[in-house]
Amino acid sequence: MLTTVSTGIVGGTNKLKIRITNSVEKYIYGLIKLRTPLIIFISFWAIAIGLWQTSGNIFYLFNFGYIGTAIGVGIGLYVLLPVKNKPSGRRFAQLLIGTYMLGFLGIIKLENMQLEGFFFYLLSGYFAGSVIHYLVAKILGPILFGRGFCGWACWTAMALDFLPYKKNKIGRLTKKWELLRYIHFGFSLLFVFLFWFVYQYHPIPMSKSELAWLVGGNTFYFASAFILAFALKDNRAFCKYLCPITVLLKITARFAFLKIEGNKDNCTQCGACNKACPMDINIMEYVKNGERVLSTECIFCLTCTTICPETTLNSTFKMDIGGKERIRRIESAE
Repeated sequence: MLTTVSTGIVGGTNKLKIRITNSVEKYIYGLIKLRTPLIIFISFWAIAIGLWQTSGNIFYLFNFGYIGTAIGVGIGLYVLLPVKNKPSGRRFAQLLIGTYMLGFLGIIKLENMQLEGFFFYLLSGYFAGSVIHYLVAKILGPILFGRGFCGWACWTAMALDFLPYKKNKIGRLTKKWELLRYIHFGFSLLFVFLFWFVYQYHPIPMSKSELAWLVGGNTFYFASAFILAFALKDNRAFCKYLCPITVLLKITARFAFLKIEGNKDNCTQCGACNKACPMDINIMEYVKNGERVLSTECIFCLTCTTICPETTLNSTFKMDIGGKERIRRIESAE
């Protein structure tokens, strides 16, 4: 009888140990999964507190705290939700940030968040508004999170992602079409210089003229973006061929700590990630070569990590430099 009791106690103790071990493992795994949103959340709040304390303007605390919270919660939802509901996490962040930046900062606060507004602010020596936005989201920020702005915060992409062409089945157009975004960038810069130096037009920050620039620029962006999307049956065609912001983003995104990485030993080269990637990146080739996804075209949408049947793709923090762009193109698909 004593032997039976002892065996029962030992068996119960072992079961308790197994439960505790499983609970601890689940907790640790949960923390690992939430590592990326936590780092982004903390980084934005650090920026928010730093700008608030150095400038004395509490608006920075609200602004960057709000954006960091929206992105952190959005990525957190993406990680934790079931596969079929994961896109809701990104849509949540896009809507919160896109409507805030275009609606509140742009239309209500009269901040010209367009590229031209950034150039005008630089020329006037006004360190606020679009200058800080570009520094954090599009110049220095990509060193941490790559082109995450394009995937989680861009208000143009926010609208485009409601369109039905989420997968571009045939690949990108030839590389020469991507020159259009550099031409667009150069034209915007030339346009600002012409107004500033030739016509002596110096817009007053946060004035109605800023609103006119914002509305005019966004009208062109949205119109051209929707035309390209329907013409090429590709939601992200504007991002690939015409968006001038990518010229800035791609410079520092090469050094991004946060990138997608796959385990080549577990990869079956099924091609699911390539077919699902909205930016036509040849993810499979990077994994095959034992590299992280070093393309500066990656918008960190996390679609590939969800679609992979072997769950071999994950976001990782490392130091490396973007290498050769491996893009699926129409001529290579034929």
